[in-house]
Amino acid sequence: MSEKRLGENTHARRLPDSTKDSPDTGLGICGWILVYVSFFLTIITFPLSIWMCIKIVKEYERAIIFRLGRILQGGAKGPGLFFVLPCTDTFVKVDMRIISFDIPPQEILTKDSVTVSVDGVVYYRVQNAILAVANITNADSATRLLAQTTLRNVLGTKNLAQILSDREEIAHNMQSTLDEATDDWGIKVERVEIKDVKLPVQLQRAMAAEAEASREARAKVIAAEGEMNASRALKEASIVISESPAALQLRYLQTLTTIAAEKNSTIVFPLPIDMLQGMMRVGTLTILSPFPFPYIESDVLRMYRDPSNR
Repeated sequence: MSEKRLGENTHARRLPDSTKDSPDTGLGICGWILVYVSFFLTIITFPLSIWMCIKIVKEYERAIIFRLGRILQGGAKGPGLFFVLPCTDTFVKVDMRIISFDIPPQEILTKDSVTVSVDGVVYYRVQNAILAVANITNADSATRLLAQTTLRNVLGTKNLAQILSDREEIAHNMQSTLDEATDDWGIKVERVEIKDVKLPVQLQRAMAAEAEASREARAKVIAAEGEMNASRALKEASIVISESPAALQLRYLQTLTTIAAEKNSTIVFPLPIDMLQGMMRVGTLTILSPFPFPYIESDVLRMYRDPSNR
């Protein structure tokens, strides 16, 4: 009950004084005389005055009627037909639909002394037509200017990393601030979005170089881990192959099949290791002993040692 009474008091405090007064004390004696005269003239010229007295507002519009400069009690009129006196009444139409506008790019100095250009978009609607007409001259222009100022104030307390990563939180803070500031104007801010954050060219290059260096470092670490895993796998494969000599021959044939499938002009055919070992053993004996038969070597040496046998 107390909360409801507090809300009513707050709403009454925001309304203009003319809506709080009763019709009798608001218009005064002279005012009521003019109203009666206008009504009398309307009755006299009834067939013609009907076109001047009946007005129409659309579904998304509301009409605020001013009688002798004061807002009539009963709130905004519409949608549909409503009646006005031709001489004493005037009215103002208010669009109740959601309106969107772009926030121009704002040059902002962040908390870490970086200059960025940020723009955004704001969606709002008129929640109370009487407040939007009576409490402010131009609610649309005032909301636009306030959005620009709020964007600069909110982003000025953030560093560059927070601006780039926490856009949703920044937009929510801006929406709360704008909604609270425009409440007395009858404006309801529905949504705020940060569109683009433009950085200086030099800063973009520096950030790109930093990101590239970080990616290269991660790539080198990944490549080193791959080499380590590959070496472990090769070690295990060599242990398995060493247990069966035929497996090594099959591996040679598989390598030959792979090379032949690539249609290369040069094909390397692997020889068995046992054959190579035998050839290496024969070559070693030949180098150590230039004469193939030991007895030939003995006869030659004996002939050179005894001069009489020459």
